[in-house]
Amino acid sequence: MIKAITFDLDGVYFVNGKSNFIANIVKLGVSESEAKRVFLESDEMNHQYKEGKMNDEEYWTWASKEWKLDKTPKELIDLLISGYEIDQNVVETVKKVRANGYKTLICTNNFPARINGLQERFKFLDDFDAKAVSYEIGSSKPDSKIYQRLIEVSGVNADEIVYADDHDENIVEAQKLDINAFFYDGFDKFISKLNELGVKTD
Repeated sequence: MIKAITFDLDGVYFVNGKSNFIANIVKLGVSESEAKRVFLESDEMNHQYKEGKMNDEEYWTWASKEWKLDKTPKELIDLLISGYEIDQNVVETVKKVRANGYKTLICTNNFPARINGLQERFKFLDDFDAKAVSYEIGSSKPDSKIYQRLIEVSGVNADEIVYADDHDENIVEAQKLDINAFFYDGFDKFISKLNELGVKTD
């Protein structure tokens, strides 16, 4: 029986954040390809940041230098957070399933500035019971450590957790630990899958 449901943040609960941020960096005179290279494609720096091996000050100072911008870390972080919107349909679903007795969970590769900034703006963590966040753990998806933490903080058995992801390798690793993991292909299909598993979503 399902007792806990994991919700993704970027692109599900929150929308348009990355695209709005890239657009705003371009408005500052940075090319789109360069904006994306630093923020989305610089795997080594992003991995270090999301796994807590770089702090906010270090990462955003580096990004500002790469973009040749006269911006402080705080100014870039504020610009990032300002571009995020919430999907109200997802927010209401999180609240409904929680009211129906299910635990609500977060499992995310993320960095402090984004989690803290979005919490300050939207208070989203108030609607979740527990979280497994890469920078707090020191490892990121698809490493099994983040899924082990998810199980630990959930307070339920692995086979009582639902988890969806749009990366196959993440699903495979979660399934190895007996988590009910499946491919994320849009929120409507996610809800349908929850209903198939017996979850009451309304």
